[in-house]
Amino acid sequence: MRQDNQLLVITHLSQLITLVIGFGSLIVPLILWLTQKDKVYQMDDHGKNIINFQLSLIVYCLMCIPLILLFGLGLVGFIILGVIGFIFPIINAVKASNGEVPTYPLSFRFIN
Repeated sequence: MRQDNQLLVITHLSQLITLVIGFGSLIVPLILWLTQKDKVYQMDDHGKNIINFQLSLIVYCLMCIPLILLFGLGLVGFIILGVIGFIFPIINAVKASNGEVPTYPLSFRFIN
């Protein structure tokens, strides 16, 4: 296994591809994780954290849809999720570049 902090940073930042093309925040990190988890040191831990975070965001978005009817709380939820989905990949990319294994807040553990 090789140490490749640059690829770990790219994996975290690949979640932001949705801002450019409208989709892919789950697909691109998933592909990077599945192809590199046995080759790059700590990729398995980082990849699991990213996939769990992205799946959790999807669950929270689905929860916001019915809340739109309740005084528009779902819209506030979408805004908060958008901010969280933008800020934490950047913060964790910086942590990954420093050799830390970052965690994402409010993530369910779908993959251990």
